[in-house]
Amino acid sequence: MKTNKLTPYLFLIPGCTILGAFIFYPMLQAIWLSFTKYNMVTDAEFIGFSNYEKLFNDDLFWQTLINTFTYVIGVVPALVILPIFLAVLVNQKLKGIGFFRSAYYIPVVTSLVVAGIAWDWVYKENGLLNYVLDLLHIINEPVHWLTSTQTAIFAVMVVTVWKGLGYYMIIYLAGLQSIPEDLYEAAEIDGANWWKKITRVTIPMLMPFVLIVTIMSSIAAMKVFEEIYIMTGGGPLHSSETLVLYIYNEAFDRLNMGYASAAGVILFLLTLIFSIINIKFMGKDNTA
Repeated sequence: MKTNKLTPYLFLIPGCTILGAFIFYPMLQAIWLSFTKYNMVTDAEFIGFSNYEKLFNDDLFWQTLINTFTYVIGVVPALVILPIFLAVLVNQKLKGIGFFRSAYYIPVVTSLVVAGIAWDWVYKENGLLNYVLDLLHIINEPVHWLTSTQTAIFAVMVVTVWKGLGYYMIIYLAGLQSIPEDLYEAAEIDGANWWKKITRVTIPMLMPFVLIVTIMSSIAAMKVFEEIYIMTGGGPLHSSETLVLYIYNEAFDRLNMGYASAAGVILFLLTLIFSIINIKFMGKDNTA
């Protein structure tokens, strides 16, 4: 029985329809709105590149951009490196290891609202963190973790890392379990100790997974929103406000939908460039 050449494409129609309706159409609409003055009340008015000119002359935009890159630099290395050690730890064939795998994954499935409330208690002036630091004589007076311009964004970074460790650990764990045991046996025959097996066998074999985690964590850090919105609201004095929160405030607080769309296009381009750079360099290392 002969199959019509168009049959395989018929199976793509549902997926392509969903992608078109919920991904590509909104993306093209946002690009169009970025060239207009639009507040959801009146019709969109084409104004050319005025939104982009205003954006590049907005000091707050540049501050949120710096905050966003600070977030990426602070969060991504931790989310790329630390889960590897967690994955190696829970990959051991020990009794009850399933409990530890579940325990490390609990933050991933914990609601950000719940996590934000819990960490807010930890960061309070009379909270757990200040209590422990005072007990260890590290500080002489309480630190205002979430209300200081010097510490607010870094305090929220810790929550992002805490919440993402278990998720990326699972990805690395899948990578570890795909490594043939023969490689470790060959390394033992060559006299490799535990550390050499990690650096000479485990890490090189995990590089494709490192690439995936790097790209995923970079994109997640570039578009971070919930943690900032819940814990600091972008304050104090916009010191923890990131680009996505800036877009949200412009769109829904000030109803500058066209202006917010322009900022969204910039965020998209930055994320795309960042991902291409990661693939270029990490992919090169992986194929070397």
